[in-house]
Amino acid sequence: MDAPHTHGTDRSQLQLAARVVGIVFLLVGVLGFIPGITSNVDQLEFAGHQSDAMLLGIFEVSILHNIVHLLFGVAGLALSRTWSGARNFLIGGGAVYLLLWLYGLLIPHDSSANFVPLNTADNWLHFFLGLGMIGLGVALSRRRATSRV
Repeated sequence: MDAPHTHGTDRSQLQLAARVVGIVFLLVGVLGFIPGITSNVDQLEFAGHQSDAMLLGIFEVSILHNIVHLLFGVAGLALSRTWSGARNFLIGGGAVYLLLWLYGLLIPHDSSANFVPLNTADNWLHFFLGLGMIGLGVALSRRRATSRV
């Protein structure tokens, strides 16, 4: 059974990692709406590849894309309250981002099926983000298992 706060450093490292990832998602979601940080904000569409807004001038974003980042951030903060929640967020969220990477590779960027929208930079960011989240979840979970033996 999980306790919201822990005394062991391994357990809190997993929760801290999930919390930090959640905060980063929240930050990225907000930044996707800010002119100057996101170029062409006036061309921000709700969804679809027609959105020409670019976060940091690199990553194609839409209102939907930004909302997904905000929701992932809220989920990360909420799930980081318990050890199992933090683990599920990192590993499950990482798996979602790897699926999104595959989706971005398979769907042509100028297709109406590219509803998020995604570009090549988004695809590779999603790949490394997915691997990183899963890696954190597995590595920090393993530390707890080995420290109990």
